[in-house]
Amino acid sequence: MPDATFAYLLCVFSCSIGSQVQKAVLAKQMEGHVLALSLQMYGCRVVQKALEHVLTDQQVALLRELEYNVLKCVKDQNGNHVIQKAIERVPADHIRFVTSAFTGQVFNLATHPYGCRVIQRMFEHCTEEQAINSRWYARPLTTLPVPQQAPLLEELHRYAQNLVQDQYGNYVVQHVLERGKIADRAAVVAKMKGQVFTLSKHKFASNVVEKCVARASPEDRRALIDEVITLRPDGTCPLIAMMKDQYANYVVQKMLDVVEGEQRERLVARIRPHLSSLKKYTYGKHLTSSMLCKISIS
Repeated sequence: MPDATFAYLLCVFSCSIGSQVQKAVLAKQMEGHVLALSLQMYGCRVVQKALEHVLTDQQVALLRELEYNVLKCVKDQNGNHVIQKAIERVPADHIRFVTSAFTGQVFNLATHPYGCRVIQRMFEHCTEEQAINSRWYARPLTTLPVPQQAPLLEELHRYAQNLVQDQYGNYVVQHVLERGKIADRAAVVAKMKGQVFTLSKHKFASNVVEKCVARASPEDRRALIDEVITLRPDGTCPLIAMMKDQYANYVVQKMLDVVEGEQRERLVARIRPHLSSLKKYTYGKHLTSSMLCKISIS
């Protein structure tokens, strides 16, 4: 689209070397067209560039046009980038309408190819007050005091078991494990307990189990590992089947990376007798090599 391409180049040029007044004039020209621009390939870049360089009052003026189309933008291949930029660049108090739009939508967004990215940005940049404990949004942006926003994290924890098995949702849960507060990490780990063996064999959930093993508290980590090295009533050990599985074997390797003390000895004792037989399996050769190194067996 030539007009949009030209607008993008003009915006980049003006924002790079122009004065604040010139940037403000350029942003003013965008008013009334923000939604349309946000949904276009080059137009969304124009809006993002403006959000990076104009002052807060103009940021708010531009974003006000998206207030009733947040979810439409989030699920759009171009518009999602604008919402992400708003979350990253605009003071949280001025984009309460974004977190409000996500209320009751966390599962749907976390399992969406574009929505999952926006949810991750939200957890990175919104305040704890916004993410955890608010339930309403009613007045215009400029007259809002500091209302508490949608309980996004609470929604995520509610659906964690389903999200970890989704091709997009698993990344959102991993993000919480990697960057979330201790309490939120513990809440996710709690959802995995009792299901380590099953989830470790799942294409997407196995990535979350790996992250749980790496990021859990020492006590929770011991519980996760004990779950698969403890013999079942029939005398079988879940760990052995995991070693032969295309996804679960990576979880076993992660356990070897982080396990400590007496539990490490127990884990190695379970693995050692089966190393030679692993070579028969498709995923056994590289696993055997990795495990030999990690348990220091020549």
